[in-house]
Amino acid sequence: MSEDRFAFEGPQELLPAVVQALESVVDPEVALNIVDVGLVYGVVVADGRMDVRITMTSAACPVTDIIIDDVENALDDALPPQLKIHVELVWEPPWTPQRMSPRARAFMGW
Repeated sequence: MSEDRFAFEGPQELLPAVVQALESVVDPEVALNIVDVGLVYGVVVADGRMDVRITMTSAACPVTDIIIDDVENALDDALPPQLKIHVELVWEPPWTPQRMSPRARAFMGW
């Protein structure tokens, strides 16, 4: 289940909307959502702010800016307007194919 694919700290009533918003963001290089690819590391909601930690499959990813913009827009559309969204690109721990969901691994033939 997607809720187990990344760490979440915050009001549990926001979790379904967060998961749905993040699952609507597709990595165009692999045609899978970023949750299934394992790009979302964690979400923290506190003090009127949402911090989202994501990574890319490689530092050379040509669609990084597109994915970050899509994450911000999807969350802005799905969550209360007073909640400030901050997306942070992180490289630690490095992404590995083991972060992918079983469905994504099957889709990729792994």
